[in-house]
Amino acid sequence: MLPQYTIALVGNPNSGKSSLFNVLTGLNQKVGNFPGVTVDKKTGVSKISESLSAQIIDLPGTYSLYPKSADEQVTYEVLLNQKSADRPDLIIVIADASNLKRNLLFCSQIIDLKIPVVISLTMMDIARQKGITIDIDALQRQMGVPVIPINPRRNKGIAQLKKAIIDTSQNKPTAIPDFIDLQSITGPWLNEVKDLCGFNSNYAALHIACNYSELRHINAAQRIRIAALLGEARFQKSKVQADEIMLRYKRINAIMNQCTVADSPMKKMVISEQIDKLLLHPLWGNLILLVVLFLLFQSIFWLARYPMDWIEHGFAMLGNWLNGLLPPSLLTDLLVNGVIAGISGIAVFVPQIMILFGMITILEDSGYMARISFLTDRIMRSAGLNGRSVMPLISGMACAVPAIMAARTIQSRKERLITIMITPLMSCSARLPVYTILIALVIPNKMFLGIFNLQGLVLMGLYLLGFFMALVVAKVMNYLIKTTERTFFLMELPVYRAPRWKNVGITMIEKGKIFIRDVGKVILVLALLLWGLATFGPPARMHAVEEEYAALAKQHPENRVEIEHRHATAKLENSFAGMLGHAIEPAIRPLGYDWKIGIALVTSFAAREVFVGTMATLYSVGDTEAGKATLREKMAEARRPDGTPVYTLATGLSLLIFYVFAMQCMSTLAVVKRETRSWKYPAIQFTYMFAIAYLSALLVYVAFK
Repeated sequence: MLPQYTIALVGNPNSGKSSLFNVLTGLNQKVGNFPGVTVDKKTGVSKISESLSAQIIDLPGTYSLYPKSADEQVTYEVLLNQKSADRPDLIIVIADASNLKRNLLFCSQIIDLKIPVVISLTMMDIARQKGITIDIDALQRQMGVPVIPINPRRNKGIAQLKKAIIDTSQNKPTAIPDFIDLQSITGPWLNEVKDLCGFNSNYAALHIACNYSELRHINAAQRIRIAALLGEARFQKSKVQADEIMLRYKRINAIMNQCTVADSPMKKMVISEQIDKLLLHPLWGNLILLVVLFLLFQSIFWLARYPMDWIEHGFAMLGNWLNGLLPPSLLTDLLVNGVIAGISGIAVFVPQIMILFGMITILEDSGYMARISFLTDRIMRSAGLNGRSVMPLISGMACAVPAIMAARTIQSRKERLITIMITPLMSCSARLPVYTILIALVIPNKMFLGIFNLQGLVLMGLYLLGFFMALVVAKVMNYLIKTTERTFFLMELPVYRAPRWKNVGITMIEKGKIFIRDVGKVILVLALLLWGLATFGPPARMHAVEEEYAALAKQHPENRVEIEHRHATAKLENSFAGMLGHAIEPAIRPLGYDWKIGIALVTSFAAREVFVGTMATLYSVGDTEAGKATLREKMAEARRPDGTPVYTLATGLSLLIFYVFAMQCMSTLAVVKRETRSWKYPAIQFTYMFAIAYLSALLVYVAFK
């Protein structure tokens, strides 16, 4: 049962709110959704003292109490709805000390809601670097609430913050004067709105007046009366809001003069600003970005090569050992060629998945990921979007599902929809096992120009190809979807910091576990299903195969090994799996694919990674030669009926291009439906991506055949 005492964390984006949430809650966290919306709800339990534990709610970041996105609307609803189940008993406002003036605007708005408040000042070290000195005691007197400097990354100030929470929870709330005189810019009608809705806050009443038609907790009778009051007063929403902001900044300026001392504007730039002169340069910044991406993809092959080889040969040895230990039977075949073969096909790629997530975490933790948004803003605008769409697209390199959910922060409905529709074109971690196995098969492992690994260059090219196709599709959709709405990209750049290596390590381990656990379940179920489909078939057809090859074995005993191999292949072709593959083979033959690849295309719709597990199972069931120990060796030796290799350069490149563009993920389609609240958009998305994938794969196969 959750604690009765509820604490909400609010603050501007990049203020350190998530770090404080992690420190307070530790591992006692869970993610759900706010009632009635798709926005994530991060909650956790924190033990404040021996006698007080609290539910901590991490509300989406916002710059003010004037919401412009779905995330900000959630924060707005929770703080203004007195009947909300998430209504906090205490609000902790996280404020960036290095940008104190802007952060105090939001702090003053929260204070005027008349909910107990504690202000936590973060980034004090950055403020000192900027030459800003803050008088904490004076600031606390001026704001009328506790002000606690903290550094969640180093666990500093947390004990003092908990003490302030305890004191606030135990003391009877005292009346705090309004930060500004709202009556001077409104009128007596504000009191009636306040009484009508049962508020004790003038500022909450003003927000009800501004947004009564949109707030879900305002009933019809209240809406009618509020509309009448505002009509009589000739209320002008935009004028009152502008006057409010001006009044707040007037007082904030006075507070800043009394509580802060700043060095001369001619002071030396802080390190972050000096670095940005290079990394955000129109020319050098983009070249450095390409180098960073190049190193990322090179490292995926370079660093993961040895653990991948160990895992691959380890599973091969395990399979051979079990084959020698267990007696020949259907159960042994199921264990070795079904379960172990399927799981080994995915386990071998865990090192690459961990490295990819580790690299992304380093980019995020260091502050460089936000710079990528600014660098790519110009190219995004050429496609009708802006830099705010870059973060979901970059997140799509890890997984399209959370990346699509991250598009909620985009204010424009049109830009949000386009971002959702193109995000699956970004190559996610699920494609990585497919890319790796196919690149290893058809691209030689040699150096280009003496320093570049050719396989790494091809991998980087596939990721860039997905990104540029996303821009092309966005341009087309921007032309088709008409709107007069204009948006601007404003984003605060976080300071550069050394990555928290412990955090990087934990992320890599957790993502590896999730990959094994979540994908492993799907792989195991499908591996068992595929083994059954590949082992059994229509009795009449299977009986005919047995009779044919039994007769051949008697007639040509000297060719026993070759006949056994042909027998296993014939059984696989006449099994239920073989029948399915042959049924769809005419549609995929123009792309250079055989019936086994066709089966993998169908099963990998559940998840792209299943392609490798499927191939592992199919080639294990049909293989009788112990020398081919690994999946790559088996696929390299695969032959068509005419004796030509299955995986030629043309076929391999065609498959790579198909998986770059195809929507092979049920989970992504489900989350698109959830975010757009319609099956129309997932249907359009699946159709256009499949069409691009098929046509592109066909062109590549014809070109390289």
